[in-house]
Amino acid sequence: MIAELRTACGVLRSLRIYYGDRRRRAAMDRLYARFVRPGDLVFDIGAHVGDRVAAFRRLGARVVAVEPQPALVRTLRLLFGRDPAVAIEAVALGRKPGVVRLKLNLDNPTVSTASDAFIRAADGAPGWHGQAWTKTIDVPMTTLDQLIARHGVPVFAKIDVEGYEAETLAGLTQPLAALSFEFTTIQRDVAADCLARCQALGASRYNAALGESQAFVYEDWGSAAEIARWLADLPVDVNSGDIYAQLE
Repeated sequence: MIAELRTACGVLRSLRIYYGDRRRRAAMDRLYARFVRPGDLVFDIGAHVGDRVAAFRRLGARVVAVEPQPALVRTLRLLFGRDPAVAIEAVALGRKPGVVRLKLNLDNPTVSTASDAFIRAADGAPGWHGQAWTKTIDVPMTTLDQLIARHGVPVFAKIDVEGYEAETLAGLTQPLAALSFEFTTIQRDVAADCLARCQALGASRYNAALGESQAFVYEDWGSAAEIARWLADLPVDVNSGDIYAQLE
């Protein structure tokens, strides 16, 4: 009962944070409008409480929302379950199909993760004090390739899976027009692996946004090497953000 109450409070906290700021919502719409047009297919991998799903729908896109946490799947179904343009996939993504152990942060479900290395990196790191992963569950895992086989090729994929981004991209063998992946300053090696995978898949233009700013760092897109140098120079207290990769 206590665990369920903590989970409910964590979900409500996320709903307040991610749906309560109109300016952030408008900035998100402007950013994603660079990639998404009405009728396009988008993947939201690590959909959490669905604020990005809502942005993609405001832009007229069809959305596949991928989220393995049961409490968040229930939330997504309450918010979008009647929308025929939203498909909810209650799975994790990785390099191969199977089952993966998910570590739940009941008080802050947005940082639940399938990555043990992520939890080790967060231990004692600035900005991560007080975070605790106190429950584990086994969840089904598929791949980006299999998701594409079921739903089609997206014009854009947003990947935010708390240290499991490189594993997610390892399950993709075909180029996408554009995608984003979250980075953290406690695991820059994961971002480097993601950049290498994007390059191997043909992406040639890169940009980044810090935190929840929804604003690009560079007006003109740069190369993977330029973004890698920028990431290496970031102070640790920046904490996180997103890197964007585009074919051309």
